[in-house]
This record gives sequence, C-alpha cells and structure tokens, in this order.
Amino acid sequence: MSFRMTIKKNLQIILSEIPDQVKLVAVTKTKPISDIMEAYNAGHRIFGENKIQELIEKYEQLPKDIEWHMIGHVQRNKVKFMAEFVSLIHGVDSLKLIQEINKQAMKHDRVIDCLLQIKIASEDSKFGMSKSEAKTLLKSKAYTECANVNVVGLMGMATFTKDQEQIKSEFEYLQNCYLEFKKFNPIFNTLSMGMSGDYQLAIECGSNMIRVGSSIFGFRN
Repeated sequence: MSFRMTIKKNLQIILSEIPDQVKLVAVTKTKPISDIMEAYNAGHRIFGENKIQELIEKYEQLPKDIEWHMIGHVQRNKVKFMAEFVSLIHGVDSLKLIQEINKQAMKHDRVIDCLLQIKIASEDSKFGMSKSEAKTLLKSKAYTECANVNVVGLMGMATFTKDQEQIKSEFEYLQNCYLEFKKFNPIFNTLSMGMSGDYQLAIECGSNMIRVGSSIFGFRN
C-alpha cells in the first residue's frame, strides 16, 4: 500500500491522539495536489505551506473552503500575493513585516491574523524575535495603528536535536512568553509549536496548534 493511501489513516491517528482544543495544520510543502485532496476528502481543512509561490499555486487549484496557513519565513515583497486569501501567517518577525501585511490586507478589505515568531532554538538558522523585541512591538503605537492585522499569538521552532530536555525547556519558555503577553493582549488565543517529531511534547507544554507534515504525508520529496 502506498503512503498516499494511508494519509486518511495517519490523519485519523493524529487527531485521535491530540486534545480537541489543539488545531492540526497539515503541512503540504512539496506534496502533490492528489495527496492534499486525499486529506481534504478525509475531512481536513487546515493546510500549511512554507513557500508563497507553492501556496498560491495550490490555493488556485484546490477547493476554496481550505484554510491556508503561511508557516515559513515571509519576505515583505511577497505578502501581496497571498493577502487576498491567507488565513494565518505564522512567522512574523518584524514591525516592518506587520506594516506590509496591514497595507496589503487593507487593499482586500480584510483583517489578517498573524503570529509573532519567537526565536527559541539555539541554531542561528532559525528566524524569530527575542521576547523583549516582541513585547516592544506589541506595545508600540505603530502596531496599534495597523487596523488590518491581528496578532493572535506566538509561534516557535525548537532546536533540531534528540535532547528532549532541551526541546522541553524551549517549549516551556515560549509558553511562558505566551501567557505573559496574553495578560495585555486579550485576543491572544494561539500558541503554535510542535512538528512531526515533537508535537506530543509541545502539547504537554501548552501548544494549541501543531504543524505536522511527514507524519501525515510521508517524508518530503
């Protein structure tokens, strides 16, 4: 049996294991339309891409009741291509990016939900803001003037390591940031952390949104 034929089963297993309040973003990067339709026909509606070009191509070809999440690093000059339809932008890491999202959302008379990406991993390759940078942004006049953007929570990516204690401490740090920020941002409702290899640990540490690709679709092409 091919992996594609087990996509429905993989989805059902993950959904049966996670609490009801945890949202599952099925990560479809490099995956063909047929795989995504397999998950769609199994009832799943939340999908995530990390490249805007691929996100747009799939949006154009797939049913319009899909909730698309941009989970990768976002370049400001690419925001305009997804502003019409994207449901949630996970990796927001600067005020300038928020201002660009606001500008493009305004053109489509939309309010776009976003998550601030906090750098919790030890690798230099991971993007994100520090806790103090994020707090400064959220309390700034410039952010409050962005009426077409709602920052509704935080996201982060743990270090790529087998050391479970390190991953746990990074997730706990992000959860503490989330709880602290939520006190002065009552619209905060999303903590996006955890992927195929560590989502169970992330949920234990307070995550209510996980981004899972290979455990559903098999390893990337």
